Amino acid sequence: MVCPRCISTVTRVLQEQGLQVNEVQLGYAEVAGHPDLAQIDAALQPEGFTLLQDRDRQLVEKIKNTLIDYLQHFETAYQPVTTSVYLAEKLDTDYSYLSKVFSRLEPFTIEKYFILLKIERVKELLSYGQLTLSEIAHQLQYSSVQHLSNQFKKLPATR
Repeated sequence: MVCPRCISTVTRVLQEQGLQVNEVQLGYAEVAGHPDLAQIDAALQPEGFTLLQDRDRQLVEKIKNTLIDYLQHFETAYQPVTTSVYLAEKLDTDYSYLSKVFSRLEPFTIEKYFILLKIERVKELLSYGQLTLSEIAHQLQYSSVQHLSNQFKKLPATR
């Protein structure tokens, strides 16, 4: 889940299953009682969601959600902490372990995933038409517009 609309959708689906929803966050939902997980998964799938029961998969989702939070922090911080420090602190887990689990389950590293997030943010900011490419590069902590351009070119998924 990556947006407020996703949270609303998951909340609605869980309530339609007759569940008392205690909390829904990005990548996490808590309900009262002992729900039928297969039934919940079946109800979530038509909405484009999957119930994650594997701990490593859950950790990868936490990493992704934490990186989304970090990107927001990253844009507003004068000198943001490194990605590895931020993840290790927020998830209270050694970064090397996080990196190994992420790379084992995803087709790219944490660093490449964060670059993908930044590029998506660049596209979003460009679509608003309020900032120049130079201002966007500065806001997202790129050393130059050329550095930003090179990141676009290196990632085939962003073309």
